Order: sequence, then C-alpha cells, then structure tokens
Amino acid sequence: MKKKIGIFVGSLRKGSYSKKVAMALSSLFPEEYEPVFIDLNDLAMYNQDLDDEGTPPVAWTKFREDVKVLSGLVFVTPEYNRSVPAVLKNALDVGSRPYGQNVWDGKPGLVVSVSPGALSAFGANHHLRQSLVFLNVPTLQQPEAYIGNIANLINEEDTIAENTMNFFKVIIDSYIAFLEKNS
Repeated sequence: MKKKIGIFVGSLRKGSYSKKVAMALSSLFPEEYEPVFIDLNDLAMYNQDLDDEGTPPVAWTKFREDVKVLSGLVFVTPEYNRSVPAVLKNALDVGSRPYGQNVWDGKPGLVVSVSPGALSAFGANHHLRQSLVFLNVPTLQQPEAYIGNIANLINEEDTIAENTMNFFKVIIDSYIAFLEKNS
C-alpha cells in the first residue's frame, strides 16, 4: 500500500509560484508514495465555539479525516508580511482542534518556502516551523528549502529549471529518508 503524503500549499492564487513548486516536488516522489494535494480553499476560519457546540463545518471534519490518514506532510508556502499566509495557519488550527485531537501529531514534515524575492520567504518558513514544533510535527532540518527568485527559475511553459529540479530531487530524497526514519 502506498504511503500518502499530504501537500499543503499556502497560496490560493491560480498562478501561484508555490503551487508550481508543489507540483514539481510532487512529481519527484517514488512510486511507493502517493502525493495528495489537500485543498485549503473551503476551510472556514477556526472558531472554537463550533467545536464546543458539536457543530463543526463539514469542511473541517473532512479536512481532519483527510489529514489523519496521511503518512507525511509537505508544506509549500509563500510569505505574506514576513509570516505564514492566513489560509495555511488556519489549516494548522483546524487540524489541531478540538484540544487533544491534533491530527498533525507525529507526522514527519517538510517545509519549502517560495518567493519571487531574494529572501526566499525565510520569515514564513521559520514561523511555520514554530507552529509545527508545538503541533509535534518533526520537520526535516537539512537541506533547507528556501526557493528565492522563483520567477527566474520558471520558463514560459511553466517548466522549472533543470538545476532547480535537481535540488528539488535532493530535498525529496532527504525528506523520504527522514520520513522513513521518523515513521
């Protein structure tokens, strides 16, 4: 049976660089892994009252069930205002609640940050890692995956440069070794 790896993209934009990088990364997994894109578009903002009243939105329940069956987690995020986009932070909150029912718990993670700028979304990468520590998601430390100047790495056909794809392969191979060690 294939191990399911959840791919979480922190951008909702159609032409998102993060989505393009996530697609490229997902293509590099060996056949015994199944990358699964987890859609964040329909997740209402977390409100504990809905859990306390026993009326969580259907999208929250589906999301939690989808995450529970994953063997690993790949987060690909842009940086908004030196931090994680709200849609990705909200997904972490929805999955970690109600208290004591954290669906992220113990699942090995990978954080890749993407930016058209030179700072490579460093702030978002590290803010996301802070939340993952609390959620008990062991996260690959090396190689670090900061993808800066992404617009220069994608051609007109939306193909990512070969040397960047080679780096992505190193990242995925390292993540798989980490996942197997920490599963």
